[in-house]
Amino acid sequence: MEAIVTTTTQAFGTALIGQTEKALNAILDRQLAGTGITEPQWVTLTLTVVSGGDIDRSELIRRVGAATQFSQASVAERITELTAAGFLRDGGDGRVQVTDEGQARWTQVRTAIGPITQGLWGDLPAEDLAAAGRVLSIVLGRANAVLVGP
Repeated sequence: MEAIVTTTTQAFGTALIGQTEKALNAILDRQLAGTGITEPQWVTLTLTVVSGGDIDRSELIRRVGAATQFSQASVAERITELTAAGFLRDGGDGRVQVTDEGQARWTQVRTAIGPITQGLWGDLPAEDLAAAGRVLSIVLGRANAVLVGP
C-alpha cells in the first residue's frame, strides 16, 4: 500500500530549508544503506568521480571542504576510509583515483537516486526550478560569507 503524504505550502525560511535537507539526506541514507559508504564519504567519492576519476588530493580536499564545510582533516579522513575500503586509491603522485569498485558503487547509487529525484522535481516548471536555484544560491553564498566572516 502506497503512503499518501500531504503537505501544505510553508513560508520560505530556515525550517523549510532544514526539513527539505533532512528529507533529502534520509533518501540518500536509504540508498547508501548496505553500500559501505557514509554520506560524508559519498560526497567525497562523488566529487572524485565527477572530476574525471583522477584528481589532485589537495584539490579534492579543497572541493569537498567547500561543498560541505568539513575540515581539511575530516576530508582527509574520508579519503583514507574510502581508500581502505577499496573505492579510491592513492595514485602515488599526490593524486586520488577512483577504483573500478568505487566507480561501480557510485554508479549503482546514482542509478537508484535518479528516478527518485526525477519524481521529486522533474515535473516542476523550468522557471520555478530556476527561481529556486537562484534563491538558494544567494542564501548559500550569504551563509558561506557568514562562515568566513568575523
